[in-house]
Amino acid sequence: MDTDLLFSINPGSPEPIYRQLVEQLRRRVASGQLVAGQEIPSVRELAQALAVNPMTVSKAFGLMEAEGLVERRRGLPMVVAAQHQKAMKTRGRVELLRPVLAQAAAEARQLELPTEQVLALFKTLLEDKGETR
Repeated sequence: MDTDLLFSINPGSPEPIYRQLVEQLRRRVASGQLVAGQEIPSVRELAQALAVNPMTVSKAFGLMEAEGLVERRRGLPMVVAAQHQKAMKTRGRVELLRPVLAQAAAEARQLELPTEQVLALFKTLLEDKGETR
């Protein structure tokens, strides 16, 4: 299983590593990149691939399980939970953007940027389709 494509971390981020892992799995399930029943790496595999403490990965997996993102199966790899994928489609992927956009809006207000300018920038970024300027 290619853990490099599934998870990545930003050690310089103020967000704890375990939360980065949970958020990445949540987004991949919401986008359909991960589907119900799909296996995810073991704690040991992921910790080794990302060069982090296994307890950090274990904490992330515990939160994922408590949230219903994944299902533990004794003696078998953890899998993406079917129940959560259905809930994500019902609730909508847009809700995943709310915290990011709220933070961006707060920063725009602090910088006293006009709403029109911020919206124009956001539209430009959306239309870039991943290209960097």
